[in-house]
Amino acid sequence: MPVREGTATVLTCALAAVLVLAGCSPAPPPATAPAKAPAKASATPAARPQEGRAGPHRAPARIPGVGPRTQARIPGGTTQALVVSGEGVDADVAVAALYERDPAGRWRRTAGPWTGHNALRGWTENHVAGDLRSPIGVFRIGDAGGRLPDPGARVPYDQDEEFALSGTGFLGEPLEGSFDYVVAIDYNRVPGTTPLNKERPLGPERGGGVWIHVDHGGPTQACVSLPRENMTELLRALDPAREPVVVMGPAEVLAG
Repeated sequence: MPVREGTATVLTCALAAVLVLAGCSPAPPPATAPAKAPAKASATPAARPQEGRAGPHRAPARIPGVGPRTQARIPGGTTQALVVSGEGVDADVAVAALYERDPAGRWRRTAGPWTGHNALRGWTENHVAGDLRSPIGVFRIGDAGGRLPDPGARVPYDQDEEFALSGTGFLGEPLEGSFDYVVAIDYNRVPGTTPLNKERPLGPERGGGVWIHVDHGGPTQACVSLPRENMTELLRALDPAREPVVVMGPAEVLAG
């Protein structure tokens, strides 16, 4: 099967807010000359622009909905992040949006929001095989594949019939076509390999095979799913040069 090499980067980035203080000048010394008639009041000077504040069209220095602790886990070289936010710790519906950081360090939403699913029982910070929960965290994404031909992805893409799937989901919905397009999430896997790679660096008991894939209309085992048209949009948007990651978990955790 064709496999192209991806790039993995693990760095840490901390962001700080900017506080601008206005200075004051000392009062002038007392005048020694006789007092003169009051001078005519001058026109009010034009107000100075306030520094350090975002203008009406200026993007924030932190991804909306992502708190400082979560933001600090995003590698310093990353300028593209897919944020998948769950409705609650035990919820299986999630909303995803793609953000990009400009050279000034400001994050802007470039795609989404898209509504999809996560695992049947919600989310966990200690994922193990079979718990039916999606792992919480910040993970690299950069290896893709699927049963169907490459839709124009810039990340390495592995087309293979092994991505074919059958059967039914937790709600009785058909699973066929769910793996037509997938993006591997670097949770307990070897970066830079096909999503089909079954090596588990943390051991099989910690689970694996956590992907972003085509939504089948119901909750997943541990993956994140997005509507088919959004999966192809995501595949075309992901840029290896931007060192993309997925930031995933319930909204209240990501806000921390």
